[in-house]
Amino acid sequence: MLDKNKSPLISASGLLNIHENEDVVLIDTRMGKDIKKTYQKNHLFGALHVDLNEQLSDIKENLANGGRHPLPSIEKFSRTLKSLGISPKSHVVIYDDTNGAIASARFWWMMKAIGHNKVQVLNGGLKEAIKVGFPIGSKVETAKEVAPYEIDDWKLPMTTIDKVEKNSESTEYLVIDVRAKERYNGETEPIDLIAGHIPGAVNIPFSTNLDDNGLYLPSSVLLEKYQKIMGSKSIENVTVHCGSGVTACHTLLAFAYAGIEFPNLYVGSWSEWSRNKKAIATNLRE
Repeated sequence: MLDKNKSPLISASGLLNIHENEDVVLIDTRMGKDIKKTYQKNHLFGALHVDLNEQLSDIKENLANGGRHPLPSIEKFSRTLKSLGISPKSHVVIYDDTNGAIASARFWWMMKAIGHNKVQVLNGGLKEAIKVGFPIGSKVETAKEVAPYEIDDWKLPMTTIDKVEKNSESTEYLVIDVRAKERYNGETEPIDLIAGHIPGAVNIPFSTNLDDNGLYLPSSVLLEKYQKIMGSKSIENVTVHCGSGVTACHTLLAFAYAGIEFPNLYVGSWSEWSRNKKAIATNLRE
């Protein structure tokens, strides 16, 4: 259930005002080569780092089984939260250096999916924090000692490869592919094995959620945009996917910021679909 009283985004100036509050837990989700060294050298003061591959996923040997970033077990995620000093009372603020497009929105969605309401993504990420003079740290940060975070299950709507296959071309359903246009069209595929898209899916790149400065568009603009795209379709019949169930969460955050209830997340996304001999569409000319 969407909490319309708590914005999924926080501004850099807003974070600067609250970052010393006792309940705030700041999380750095940046990725890349030697990210641990990068984080240790230069991160927002007080921020702890979380790793998408190691802590926010349960990657299988065969990527056809769940795609490149399947969700971890509830037990594993609970251990991760404890290691980060996160309790049910924590105000979690998450940032990255890709305008929320990689692990920030994914971690936000995962927190919402366990019923944690006090969680926000830093709008504009690291560069916006630097602009407002947020203090930068280079020391090893220590997580608070907290009790294990008790989690029952993932509580937000998700869908499976079989359900997507059954419904993707139905006029009653809407499948949104948030990848870049050239990947959707089948022109190129830099990560997965096959280029193209799920038949029936429409392409709404996640980048269209942002303005020229890398900030989310106003909530009213996003509301109008996605209401027009959905038309009369029920939110229960809307599914969002990407390459591996990570960047799709950027658009799920846009829905939430617009005040729209959560659509389904297809976690396996294209990385699972394209490895399971499913039908593939392209927009390539003969």
